[in-house]
Amino acid sequence: MKAYKILKTETDYNTAIERTIEIFDAEPGHPDFDELEILLLLVKDYEDKHYTIPVPDPIEAIKFKMKEAGLKNKDLIPYIGSEGHVSAILSGKRNLTLDMAKGLNTRFGIPPEVFFSGK
Repeated sequence: MKAYKILKTETDYNTAIERTIEIFDAEPGHPDFDELEILLLLVKDYEDKHYTIPVPDPIEAIKFKMKEAGLKNKDLIPYIGSEGHVSAILSGKRNLTLDMAKGLNTRFGIPPEVFFSGK
């Protein structure tokens, strides 16, 4: 196994990705498995430092999850309140409250940081 160092350049990163792909199916106990675990840590570290993933708009995330689950606005009443509240939230005329965000997080699994991203 090659001795690895922190990935500092895009070339280092690409090389690590290529090797990761080559040995991705390594099973525990196989000599390549330890190398794979190290590479995955190095790749994640590099990506965390160099690639930011934008936090989605909370309303768009809710609408996406609703569409994915085949839900209508009325299905959000238990989490948001009246049909009027649901409509106002989804149109951006009203802000989500903490209780609404908690309920929607529980229902849809939308991460809390989406609701509190400062948007």
